[in-house]
Amino acid sequence: MAAMAAGPRGLVALLVLLGGMVVGVAGTSPDVKGHVTAVSGKLILTCNMTTPYPDIKGHEWMHGDKILQTDVESSTFTSYTIEGKIEDHSGIYECVYQTSPVIKGQVNISVPPQVMPYKKSEHGNEGDTGVLTCKSPSFPPVSSWVWYKNGQEPIINGSGRYIIKSGGNKTELRILKLSIEEDTGDYHCNATNSYGFGGATVNLRVRSRLAALWPFLGIVAEVLVLVTIIFIYEKRRKPDEVLDDDDGGSAPLKSNATNHKDKNVRQRNAN
Repeated sequence: MAAMAAGPRGLVALLVLLGGMVVGVAGTSPDVKGHVTAVSGKLILTCNMTTPYPDIKGHEWMHGDKILQTDVESSTFTSYTIEGKIEDHSGIYECVYQTSPVIKGQVNISVPPQVMPYKKSEHGNEGDTGVLTCKSPSFPPVSSWVWYKNGQEPIINGSGRYIIKSGGNKTELRILKLSIEEDTGDYHCNATNSYGFGGATVNLRVRSRLAALWPFLGIVAEVLVLVTIIFIYEKRRKPDEVLDDDDGGSAPLKSNATNHKDKNVRQRNAN
């Protein structure tokens, strides 16, 4: 198992050294031998008939229902090259000889589980049900899944508020009635198959039910502060405006009184 955790280089070495164990070949008569070799960061898959066979019209390489490569060569030997990370290309590959009837060989690329979370960070409201999901697209399929919270024992399905649903290359952890104090933190999903193990981490954040109201309450608070400032400003400037209005109204009265006085003096002089 230590070699499984050594990373891609260790995995390449394992594929080469234990080729007979990693590569599975199944064919009709004549027998077809398959092999996989790691060269300069590439995987070269090969098939070869053990005995000569007439009237070969070509070859196909397939992965599931997808045709990867075709040719019209009549050779009993055929190959297919894969570039990229080995972990991204595990699975069952078929070499198909265009004969009558068709002859097939099979090459399996097997790796430890490459586990990835559906989301690296999940959010849930207090009192709701939290759902954490992990998956592994690798071959061979996962034989067992284990969930545990950071620093705690593995979670047992059906214990407390936990429900675990696992099937093949996918697992799901449901946490009922989320609690901020008890459920917030990191959760680990670990997978095991016949070639090793792998894992991933999901961070769960539990929010208060009032969290959705915080933006609204913030806006209301800002409006109240603004209204208060305007009210105080208006209240402080009102007495000054009233005083100015009183002074402006008294000036015309003084002017009128002076005009009446001057008019009376002129009338007396005329008499």
